[in-house]
Amino acid sequence: MQPIQPEARRAVSRSVQPLNVLELPDALLRLETLALAAGMSVATLYRKAATGELPLVKIGKRCTRVRSADARAFIAAQGDAQ
Repeated sequence: MQPIQPEARRAVSRSVQPLNVLELPDALLRLETLALAAGMSVATLYRKAATGELPLVKIGKRCTRVRSADARAFIAAQGDAQ
C-alpha cells in the first residue's frame, strides 16, 4: 500500500457562517464565528468555557457549538467588563 501523496489529499472546505446568525434566536454558532464576533481566539473561548463564563453545547465528539443567546450575553458581558 502506497502512502497518499500530499497533492492527492482533499482539503476539507468549511462553510463560513455569516455574523448575522448571532441575531437568530435558536441558532447554534461555531466557535470560529463567535471568535470573529467577539474579537478573541477560539483557544480563549475554550478557556472562558472552562471557567464557566461561556456555556458550550457538545453535539458530538468533535462538534462544539454555542447558542446565539449565550453568545450575545457573553459579548455583552465582555463589553461591561472593560
